[in-house]
Parts: sequence; structure tokens; C-alpha cells
Amino acid sequence: MKLSLILLSGLFFPGISMAQYTDSVSHHSKPKVVEFIPAAAAVGYGFIALNNNTLRRFDNYIHEQTNKRHPGFNTSADDYLRYLPIVAVYGLDLAGVKGKHNFVDKSALLLISGTLTMGSVHLLKSSSNRMRPNGLNDYSFPSGHTATAFASAEFLRQEYGDVSVWYTIGGYSVATATGVLRMYKNYHWFSDVVAGAGLGILSTKFAYVIYPSIRKWVTGKDQSNFVMMPVYQNRAAGFAFSGKF
Repeated sequence: MKLSLILLSGLFFPGISMAQYTDSVSHHSKPKVVEFIPAAAAVGYGFIALNNNTLRRFDNYIHEQTNKRHPGFNTSADDYLRYLPIVAVYGLDLAGVKGKHNFVDKSALLLISGTLTMGSVHLLKSSSNRMRPNGLNDYSFPSGHTATAFASAEFLRQEYGDVSVWYTIGGYSVATATGVLRMYKNYHWFSDVVAGAGLGILSTKFAYVIYPSIRKWVTGKDQSNFVMMPVYQNRAAGFAFSGKF
């Protein structure tokens, strides 16, 4: 697991530190092209690995190493870890820690990100026909769990990365662990996980790019006038809405 963790961390954590320490992104600032490069490169790596013998041999090497160290490894942790950064976003919101957007806007952003992520994953899985390492089916490329995990981690970074770098580090660490577990369970090759990670990050980044235009088209205004907050009263949970029509 150590080898896989180092490889994935090396691919994505440089982008995290660059985004955190080079230039803080304000609520209204536009993302720079350079911020998309690491994730785009990861997706490109995955596509190249589909037909490149050298990268396929490297996939086989990683697969052999993981099986040698932990044969028969199995866990369901990856099914839950992929959503943990999302839980953290709403948990921080409930705790009163102010993020970049209000509850309604961040929920809309999450919906767009999830749609882009799962739509892309489904399209690629059905067209690439790559067999999983365990031979279960030919839906190996890219890793959907990893894509969801990194989309969630980027969601956490976008909302709370300016509050503390540790939110970003925590979210991306959980996402990396999800990808590693998918390889140890023999559900994915290394390049599947790398491509999935890049795809998830790009999906969330694009969601944040296009959302202001979508919101303005729907509401006619640059910012939402509606606020939705979770409430708990008389032993009943729900949501409270306020705003101007």
C-alpha cells in the first residue's frame, strides 16, 4: 500500500500545495488554466495507458506488488470514504464554519459536479471495455469510486481550502486512500485510479467555473437571494428557507 500511496500523493498533492500557497482564490476570482493541468494530465495518463505497453506493464507491476503484500485483501471502507469530504463540508456548515458559498449554492455545485463526474465515468466505462484485474467485468476504466472521492475532495478544497490548508490535505488524503483501496481489492489498475482522480477533480473545477453563469441564467442575478439552513426543533429535523421572490 505504501508504494501506491506515494505514487498517488506525488501526482496530486503538488497541485494542492500550489493552489493553497501560491494564490488564494477569492469568491469571485476566475480559476487559472494552470490549476487544471495536473488533473488533465492524470486523465491523459489514463487514456495513454489503455494502449501503451510500457504503462500497461507498470499497471501489472503495481498489481503484482499489491497482491504479493496483501493477497485476498477485502474491505468496504472505500464505499464510504469517497463521500467523507462531502460530509465534512456540510458538517462544517452545520458547525457554523463559513465556507465559500451558502447551503443552496454549495448543494447546486455538488449536484453539477456529481452529474459531470458520474456521466463521464459511465460514458468512459461503457466505451473503453477494459477488464478489471479480478476479471469481474470490463468496466475497469476509469475508477468511479476514485472519481467520486477526488470530486468530493476538490469540493471540500473549494469551499474550505481558504479557511485552512488542513481541510484540503485531509480531503485529498481520504481520496487517495480510496484509490489505493480500489487497487488492493483488485477492482482497478493503477492507471484507472489515476484517470478517475483527474476526472473527479476536473468535474468539480468545471462545476465551479460554469455555476455562476447557470445561477445568473436561472435567477437573473449574480448571487442567490435564497438561504436554506438545516434546523432541529421539537425532535424533528428539517430545512428552513428564507429569501426574496
